[in-house]
Amino acid sequence: MNAKAALKSMRLRTLPLSTGGVLLGILLSVADYKVSILTAVLLVLTTVSLQILSNLSNELGDVLRGTDTAEREGPQYGLNSGAMTIADMKLLIGIFVGLCMANGALMTWSAFGTLWGLTPIMVLMLGAAAIMAAMKYTLGRNPYGYRAKGDFYVFLFFGLVAVMGAYFVCSGGAMNLKLLLPGSAIGFFSVGVLNVNNIRDMKTDAANRVTVAIKLGERNAKIYQSIIIGLGWVCMVVFCLLSWPDWRHWLFVLTLPLYIIHLKGVWQRTGRALDPMLPLLVISTFLFSLLAGIGFCMYLFA
Repeated sequence: MNAKAALKSMRLRTLPLSTGGVLLGILLSVADYKVSILTAVLLVLTTVSLQILSNLSNELGDVLRGTDTAEREGPQYGLNSGAMTIADMKLLIGIFVGLCMANGALMTWSAFGTLWGLTPIMVLMLGAAAIMAAMKYTLGRNPYGYRAKGDFYVFLFFGLVAVMGAYFVCSGGAMNLKLLLPGSAIGFFSVGVLNVNNIRDMKTDAANRVTVAIKLGERNAKIYQSIIIGLGWVCMVVFCLLSWPDWRHWLFVLTLPLYIIHLKGVWQRTGRALDPMLPLLVISTFLFSLLAGIGFCMYLFA
């Protein structure tokens, strides 16, 4: 197996997006409870494993269905560049399925002291669902990424599950319904990353794939992008207003210029020229999550 190609197929530039929501959930938990560092580390490792599994599975699915070709607008990865074989990719996917299961089990044990009982079993079942969702985006007989359902699953797992699940695990099973708001905020931004990706790839995807961007058309997909980014900000503002008022809760506002630059770029660019807008939104969302979480923890050190 070509190690350099395998590393490229892991798409490490996507990791800040998946870890951002989890870090926000961890930090919000730290603000309310005493959190085990080991549990937090294992949670991040589980998240990273799931994201890489998703990236590898998506590449394999797209190549098997003929969606990813040399003409695609996005970057070339291991399979479509010819540096990896399908057997190599299947082996790599199997390794990361194992890592997801091992890290998830260790995380659950660290958080609850057992793998038996209603709460640990619920966490393990959610982990199993996350593994299936990561693989079924483009793999399988009826992948949801080919039926314009990717936006919903990204919102659910990258947003609500990431933030609320991290809080639940790190707090030892506590839950706060107000966390639906920051979870939704990160979910909307994550959908934004997928949407820009789909706008960029509209021409090559149109042959055998249906995405929300294709259904809407390029102009309406860009309007949709503006709306979901705006909704993400509204959700976080409302969450801060409903929480104990403190100026430090608003640190995430420092990232607003990055989102403005992102939306401006989305409206001014098309096709392959949109590619830089993806890492920009990923990094913006990571910084948004980190600053928001730090803001709620700062009183601990006052």
